[in-house]
Amino acid sequence: MMNLIENLPGKKISIISVNYNQPAVTGQLLDSIFTTNTYPSIEIIIVDNGSSENFIPIWQDRYPQVKFIHSEVNLGFAGGNNLGIGAADGDYLFLVNNDTEFTAGLLETLVGTFQDFPDTGIVCPKIRYFEHPGKIQYVGFTELTSITARNQCVGQFEDDKGQYDQRVFITAFAHGAAMMVSREACQRAGLMAENFFLYYEEMDWSLNIRKAGFKIRVNTSALIYHKESVSVGADSPLKIYYMNRNRILLVRKHFVFYKQVLFCIYFGLIVFPRNFLRFLIRGKFKHIAAICRAVYWNLSNSTNSFQ
Repeated sequence: MMNLIENLPGKKISIISVNYNQPAVTGQLLDSIFTTNTYPSIEIIIVDNGSSENFIPIWQDRYPQVKFIHSEVNLGFAGGNNLGIGAADGDYLFLVNNDTEFTAGLLETLVGTFQDFPDTGIVCPKIRYFEHPGKIQYVGFTELTSITARNQCVGQFEDDKGQYDQRVFITAFAHGAAMMVSREACQRAGLMAENFFLYYEEMDWSLNIRKAGFKIRVNTSALIYHKESVSVGADSPLKIYYMNRNRILLVRKHFVFYKQVLFCIYFGLIVFPRNFLRFLIRGKFKHIAAICRAVYWNLSNSTNSFQ
């Protein structure tokens, strides 16, 4: 470990996380950083993203070494992280969900990937489920399919028996729960698109970073734990709205015309009727309204709209 640190003179990491009404969860993240980290040059930035209460005075007493930023309004995942990036001065920006917890050697291993593979724009660790610590959530993503705009999360739900260990993969997309971005990639590709607000913004950003000439990698020697869907709920109307709205938006931004047509046919004839009926049978009328609003937003707004 010391040899790796010594080979990274002056390389500073900015750890950035966004809080929205989850002070206890954010505190657990900070505690995990301070109890596991041995990397010498870090700064920690927490963005309180329009929470109903201002938790910063309490946090400042407990964590005086952390930089806290308060936003009066909820800027979404992308906007909150962009606010943190604007205040960061690290060579590498480690964007992590506040519902993650660090493990020993995480930062050293991730930064080392940029040194070993200079064309890396983003590197992610292996992610395991916090509530099921032996199960993998992520060791990479496959490419989106042309018609469904779906892909596979490599390793998800598998028992971690070391089948992916000690390897560095090129992957199609970073995972928004934990992604370390180089300053150069961020400057060349730009910040995350804030009109995604929640979900799919890391996929859009991944595609932009790839278009800027960088690779996205997973280093399975680095590990982080993730508490899935703490902020919005596992199946909330909010999640249904943004997952559908932003899936369509991603297709509009990045698919060529004929693939957009194929996707529209698939979504209109299969996905929308299937979900509509499923929610209707279960009496989830707010979910029906959410998916209808998701479609309407894309019919009435441009790809750059913030409405």
